[in-house]
Amino acid sequence: MKNFPSVVLLINITFCAARVWNDTGVGTIVFEEAWTIPGIPGGPTTAGQPVSELQANLLDIHNQRLTQMDENGIDFMILSCASPCIQGISDPETAAEMAVNVNNQLADQIANNTLRFGGFAALSMHNATEAALELNRTIKELGFLGALVNDYQQSGPDNDTLIYYDQPGFDVFWQTVTDLDVPVYFHPRDNIPLIQNLQYSHAPLLIGAVQEFAATLSTHILGLCTNGVFDRFPNLKVIVGHLGERIPSDLVRIDTRKASHHLLFTFLHVTLSPSTYSPGLRVQNPNGLPMQRNVSSYFQTNIFETTSGNFATDLLLFHNITIGLDRILYSIDYPFVDIPDGTTFVNGLVDVLTPEELLALKRGRAIDLFKLND
Repeated sequence: MKNFPSVVLLINITFCAARVWNDTGVGTIVFEEAWTIPGIPGGPTTAGQPVSELQANLLDIHNQRLTQMDENGIDFMILSCASPCIQGISDPETAAEMAVNVNNQLADQIANNTLRFGGFAALSMHNATEAALELNRTIKELGFLGALVNDYQQSGPDNDTLIYYDQPGFDVFWQTVTDLDVPVYFHPRDNIPLIQNLQYSHAPLLIGAVQEFAATLSTHILGLCTNGVFDRFPNLKVIVGHLGERIPSDLVRIDTRKASHHLLFTFLHVTLSPSTYSPGLRVQNPNGLPMQRNVSSYFQTNIFETTSGNFATDLLLFHNITIGLDRILYSIDYPFVDIPDGTTFVNGLVDVLTPEELLALKRGRAIDLFKLND
């Protein structure tokens, strides 16, 4: 023992110590809850909410936010940088530096009340290795509970290069996530102007949560599935908000159409390259990596969803049928969604869920997912 520097021993002891948090046994745990710092790409406004009020709520942690937590029975809240955050910074060096800055500031701002607050790492996703290193630092040194990425990473001199995390070049990042055994939350972002103008200039009211967010982010999540990320990392845990960005509502069509596409690709492969085809071989997708299972199966093993900003009881019950309540957790999406609205929704579930199911939705699965009691 005396061969190790005392500072290293102190760090190790601190990291191994059990987390102390506000465990009332009945309160909720929420974790799609935004925060920001001045001078960084911030989140969009919501209908009817003044920009000044939204910005004040995003900057605040210990005043109105904590007061509303107390008033609405929230035991613990995990904070993350408001969209698009680092994913809205195209220069790799600037993005990497800002990610470190954001993470350090979040850790500093919650250091005096870790009983009530935890953090998700903000990451520059320009470089998979650098993202892995920063995630490792935030988990082991800052005590964060995972990471949140705001969909694709914009890049390039004209801000029009999009980086997705479903290609083999990101395997080093996903290996680190798996080794650390923490989840990564995939959150929506505003599209770059090029995409937004092409797709939504005809109907600007579809920008944002009405249509754009789910349409864009669901494509990224399905890319993780179809490009084999969960096959290569079977223990990987990904979280998707807003009741799964509509994917669980469409799983039958996705699975059956995927199978039809697979047969079509097999036919084309045989027709165009008969000498390379063997009926005993697994046919790979056009991007080179096989998708070994149906999308629905990944919602049983790798993907969780939350109720954030989508307080639809009937839809929740339908998703209980499609993916199961053990894959669904409660969250709010504050300050873009009002905390009392979430409270009214989750408390109203007493009429449709058993007490055990409701407690698991409100807190039990989050305690397990984030290992709060380990």
